[in-house]
Order: sequence, then C-alpha cells, then structure tokens
Amino acid sequence: MGLNRIDLLIIALYLAGITLFGLRFRKRQRTMRDYFLADRNIPWWAISLSIVAAETSTLTIISIPGLAYDSNFTFLQVVMGYVIGRVIISFVLLPQYFRGELYTAYQLIERRFGPGLRTVTAGLFLLTRAAAEGVRVYAVSIVVSIALGTGEVASIAIITLLTLIYTFEGGLAAVIWTDVVQTFIYVGGTLVGLVTILHLVPGGWGSVQAIASGLHKFRMFDLSILNPAASSHWPHLNFAKPYTLWAGIVGGAIFTLASHGTDQLIVQRLLAARNQRQSALAIVSSGIAVFFQFALFLLVGVMLFAYYRVPSSVFGRADRIYPTFIVSHMPHGIAGLLIAAILAAAMSNLSAALNSLSSSSIMDLYVRFRPEVSEAGRLRLARLATVRWALVLFALAVLALHRVARVVEVGLQIASVAYGALLGVFLLGVWTKRANQRGAMVGMVFGLATELYLWRWSPVAFTWWVPIGTCVTFAVGYGASALWRVQPKA
Repeated sequence: MGLNRIDLLIIALYLAGITLFGLRFRKRQRTMRDYFLADRNIPWWAISLSIVAAETSTLTIISIPGLAYDSNFTFLQVVMGYVIGRVIISFVLLPQYFRGELYTAYQLIERRFGPGLRTVTAGLFLLTRAAAEGVRVYAVSIVVSIALGTGEVASIAIITLLTLIYTFEGGLAAVIWTDVVQTFIYVGGTLVGLVTILHLVPGGWGSVQAIASGLHKFRMFDLSILNPAASSHWPHLNFAKPYTLWAGIVGGAIFTLASHGTDQLIVQRLLAARNQRQSALAIVSSGIAVFFQFALFLLVGVMLFAYYRVPSSVFGRADRIYPTFIVSHMPHGIAGLLIAAILAAAMSNLSAALNSLSSSSIMDLYVRFRPEVSEAGRLRLARLATVRWALVLFALAVLALHRVARVVEVGLQIASVAYGALLGVFLLGVWTKRANQRGAMVGMVFGLATELYLWRWSPVAFTWWVPIGTCVTFAVGYGASALWRVQPKA
C-alpha cells in the first residue's frame, strides 16, 4: 500500500515540530552547568522519561518485535535484571555522585584514583559509546528507507542533521524535554499500532492467543541451568544461552549497573536532578517503565507472527518485519504516526549520545589540559564537539550498513565489551580502600581483554560478558593493588 501524502505530512510535521521545540531552550544556555546539566533543575519524572527514551532507540522498536517474532517473551528476564540493577545504583553509586559538583561519571574516578585513570575510563566510554551509537543510527536507515525510499545514507543524514540542530543549541535541557515529548509519541504510536494489528489479524485476540500459545510465544521464563549438551558426568552451567532467568537476572542487573551507573549517557541525566532523592526516584521508576515498554514491543512481535505466519527470512531480516508491516498494511495516517514514533525514538537516543559524548570529551579531556579557557570559550567548544560527534556517528552508521544482522543484539554486544571493565573499576573505587590507580589500570586491561575474548572467540552469551568482565577487573585490580601498596586517595 505504501505511504501517501497524509502520512508524509504527519512525518514532516513531527520532524519540524520537534526540532523547533528543542530550539526553544537555546537562550537558557549561558554556562557549562546549563549546557551539560540543565542547571540541575529537572524534575524526577522528566529525567525518568528521558532515561527511558535515551535507552530506547530505533533498533529497540524494530528489533525487539523481530526478536519476539523469531522466539518468545524470554527477553523480559533480562529486563527484570535491568530493574534490579537500577535499585542497586540508587544505593551504591548515587551517593558518590552527589558528593560535590560533578559533570561526568569519570570525575568520580579521578577523585578516588587520580587523573590518569579518569582519562582511560573516559576514553573507553567515548570509543564504545560512539561504536554502539553508530549501529543505532544505522537502524534509522532501515525504517526511513522502507518508508520514504530516500536511500539509507540520505535517511541517516536527515535524522542526524535535525537532531544536531536542537542538541547543538539547547544542550541537555533541550535533550531531556524533547525526550519527554518523544516518549509519549513513540509509546502512544506503538499502542495505536498494537490495536491496529489486532484488528487486522483474522479472529482477533483469540486467534493471536491460540497461535502464540501453541508455539509457546508467551513463554517468559527459562529456568535451565545446565548445558544439556554437556557430558552427564561433567555437567556445567549453560553460559551459551542468552535468555535464561539466571543470565537475565544476574547479567541484566550487572549490565545495568554498568550502563546506568558508569556510562555518561545516563549518569549525565542523573546528575541533572535537583537532589539525590529525586535522582534515585528517576532511575528506579524508569526501570518499571522500561519493563512494561519492552513487554509492549514483544507483544507487537508476537501479533505480527500471528498475522504473517511465515519465517522471518522471508523479509530478509527480522528487523524489517515491523516497518514493512507499517508501510504495507497500516491505514494511512496511522502509518505516518508510527513512522514518526520510530523516528522519535531514534532522535531521542541520538541527541542523548551527542550531548554525553560532547560533555565527556570537553570536561574529561579538553578542559583538564586547558583550564585557562573561559566559560564562554568552553561553551563554544562544547557546541563544536557536538557537531564533530554528529559527523563521527554519521560515518560509523554508514560503515554499519550491510554489516550487522539483528541490530539490537549487536548494539548490546558492543556496549557489553567495555562495561565489565568500567564497572569493575568503579566498584574498586567505591567498595575498597586498598585499591590504587596502578592496580585498577591493570585490572581494567585484564577485564577488557577477557571481554574481547568472550566477544570474538567464545560461545558465551553476551548477557554474561559484563558479569565476567566485572569480576575479572575487580579481582585482578584488587590483587595488583596489593603488589603496589600506594596510599589511596581520600
């Protein structure tokens, strides 16, 4: 059926409207505190929705339904771990972040260990966040090229440019408040899409339930512990299966400890809260919202399976199923709304990445070596860094074309490679008194090497990479620190 003028008008109005809305905040940016922390004056509920939007990219909306199309609801086990991890963050890391005036997560590392390790952790964040974000930006091209036929590179360029405009001008305040609007748009659009799919499936919900139940599509828990392929004499834990209850709870919780407790993308939002209590309320409530959101996306995938009843390979890749359905079968107007909803998720995630990459590169690297630069000069450099990171992400997204399969898992895998090393170092600083900078660096090298091995040469599922990398970093870092008994910083 394709999109018509009404759909295109809805998409155009959304893109223009959200860009103009973000530009409303440009006059409020006078200092680095304004630009990177929104003057620490954002209410908890807005931060909560912004966190949800920041971790919900286009790849989430199109790939999670594809995941359910091919499998079932077991991915929710990982999301349960996400909720647990957020609760731990509110007790373990937030008190540390609200001791003093911090702009980035890695200033905490300098306060505990020294400037050298701050540079290393910030650099690792910049590299892995840019790589993972490049895959997420690439996911935009899947949707836009199917919907508008503009071509993949042109699609990436359009979204990157429009997001850059309001992020460049409005800083974190524009990012957070546009995130709030975009969250309502993509969740509302998904709900509309869910109802529409239900009406298009012959037999309605009864048919969906019968088909899905017969194939165990609603299965949520996988309690398997041992690898059935292992010798009966020497059974061992099944680390190759990504979506078991144990991998989900342990892996999901520790992954979230790293992604929301040490990654500047999320920590920056937590630091923008009015106080520690509001920050804790924001992070915990975002976990509850994310759980229901992922359940919604998975349900869309199951309903699409009930509609098509063909292998995902018919579409080329599972990620193409949902956008193809929107363009081909959704009524005009609703199709445009859903494409706008997917673009909303893309822009909110991209704006979050641009602002966090800019804040870390300026505050953790440039300003430390050029402290004489004035506040106005720093603000100009921050905006310039935002432009440069937009160009980097555009280039990485273009490189990702035709090189990845299911994008949501690729994005999680790239992030997981570094998260264990980062979290291990943070826990060394928070939980121990004996750990020192030299020992922590050695632990970080070993942890990162372990995760690279797990990624490239091991059958271990990505949900276990962060827990294993964290344990290796912590253990080696603590042991190495004992060899260099340097008095730790207060």
